[in-house]
Amino acid sequence: MTQLLTLEIYSFMTIFLRVGSAILVMPGFMVSYVNMRLRLSIALALTLILIPLISARLPLPSQNFGELIKICLFEITYGLFLGLCMQFLYAALSLVGNFAGQAIGFSNAQMFDPTFQTQSIVLETFLSIIALTIIFITDLHHLMISAVVDSYALFPVGSALPVDNFAEFLSKSLNNSFVMGFKIASPFIAFTIIFYTGMGLISRLMPQLNIFFLSLPLQIYLGLGLLFMTVPIIIVWFAKYYEDGLFRFVK
Repeated sequence: MTQLLTLEIYSFMTIFLRVGSAILVMPGFMVSYVNMRLRLSIALALTLILIPLISARLPLPSQNFGELIKICLFEITYGLFLGLCMQFLYAALSLVGNFAGQAIGFSNAQMFDPTFQTQSIVLETFLSIIALTIIFITDLHHLMISAVVDSYALFPVGSALPVDNFAEFLSKSLNNSFVMGFKIASPFIAFTIIFYTGMGLISRLMPQLNIFFLSLPLQIYLGLGLLFMTVPIIIVWFAKYYEDGLFRFVK
């Protein structure tokens, strides 16, 4: 009975370290209005559910205390790696909000972003909240959890930590997010180029007119109109990109 209890505690703690570390930095779970107690409760509930599914894949507990500490640190690293990859996928929308805010003229209008717990442009926070809502409405958070579960097949407990592969994958994920954010924000980039080019030409034709002061209301009206037309496309495009990124883990 003692050995069985020890084995169950070992399985619980091993699974909890990876799942809890991933939950700690996952998009939607790390926001400031989800307190630490709720995150802990979610991680504990998921761990209890996953024990019957994953315990058979776990190696037997080692009698060496140093080996147990190494496994614990590796499991925390695996969880943080998975959560950071999801955050890098989610970061594409932050770039879109930044481009949109600068194009419309709201770059100085900032507010607290509960997603990243920092000050950010209003439009960036607006798009982030919409994206989080879509993620949970369309059950993409189930794919996030599935990615953590399937990681046990890719990174077995007790295996060596592939630091080089982690660094390469994180850099590629960040690069892909930047490229995708640039693509999604392309209407606002084109709007900025066309608008400021037109204002520059008018300023040359009428030097006595303070065109950039008078053009600010026009920039806001046209920019908000473009935003209202493109928000559905932006969110759908981002959701598809986020889903494809999660499927790379699940597969």
